[in-house]
Amino acid sequence: MTAVTRADVEIALKGYVDPYLEKDLIAAKCVRQIRTENGRVEVDVDLGFPAAGYRDALIAALRDRLAALPGVAEAAIQVESKIVSHEVQKGLKPLPGVKNVIAVASGKGGVGKSTTAVNLALALSIEGARVGLLDADIYGPSQPRMLGSQERPESPDGKSLNPVIGHGIQSMSIGYLIEEETPMVWRGPMVTQALEQLLRDTRWQDLDYLVIDLPPGTGDTQLTLSQKVPVSGAIIVTTPQDIALLDARRGLKMFEKVEVPVLGIVENMSIHVCSKCGHEEHIFGEGGGQRMAAQYDVPFLGSLPLDIRIREETDGGRPTVVAEPDSRIAGLYRDIARRATARLSLRAKNYSHRFPNIVIQNT
Repeated sequence: MTAVTRADVEIALKGYVDPYLEKDLIAAKCVRQIRTENGRVEVDVDLGFPAAGYRDALIAALRDRLAALPGVAEAAIQVESKIVSHEVQKGLKPLPGVKNVIAVASGKGGVGKSTTAVNLALALSIEGARVGLLDADIYGPSQPRMLGSQERPESPDGKSLNPVIGHGIQSMSIGYLIEEETPMVWRGPMVTQALEQLLRDTRWQDLDYLVIDLPPGTGDTQLTLSQKVPVSGAIIVTTPQDIALLDARRGLKMFEKVEVPVLGIVENMSIHVCSKCGHEEHIFGEGGGQRMAAQYDVPFLGSLPLDIRIREETDGGRPTVVAEPDSRIAGLYRDIARRATARLSLRAKNYSHRFPNIVIQNT
């Protein structure tokens, strides 16, 4: 029997292009260890993104490739997710207790950004990550209702707040601190200050990802947040129609100006599914998000349908990802979540937490 070598194993692994990383695992530096002995091959893979729903398929694909090599009697694949901190804007440091901040934004309201943000946060949690969600819309907070959480957050020391837990994720919103119908009649600087307090005074507990549901638009509030909040990457939500795409482009340009990488574009309401007959129709146009992604050379993360169940379940405090975890729509959210965080995993890592703060004192 021909003895299999490490080089043979690497060649076989290079033949598999990961659908989320869009490159092979060797090139993506995800293969931690390769062992060959007496016809048995063992490969340890460390993915930089949560992948509970993809792990078994990846293991099967790699095992089939290795089993086909001459001299391989047995192939054992171990896949783990190890999520690390990634670089943020220059001059900013990552938040305590948070490895990565992902901003979910749109150029205009009404495109389903908040619904997308909560479902993506829940999808990341189901995929195996520790996740938080910050509702950054002071004027129209919606995440408490979407998460089915109405309790007030506790303050153990009178200065900071414990996040509210809903469906397994940590969350914070101005909506937890005021009555649901109370209008916030505040000017821009007050809004910015309130958001910074909500972000920094919340005792986030060991998060892999903090998803920030940004308010719609590209005004002073959004720009200030993008400059002051240490963001690892942004996701742009749009619909296929031209007016939404025009505003989404402004959002993308805003992140470019503040040097926040855009992880990709999500096209929401891409197709309407009739609840009576199942007929599908592109009522808002077709392919706009994909064309925008190609135009600006950013990833297209996926399309989501306009389906009444998404609205009903989110309004009822049980978003689709938790209400129907095995549904096709939940699968789309989970696929988008994996794709976005896989793109983030390829970016430069942040090592600032490894270095001590140096303080010079006169003695």
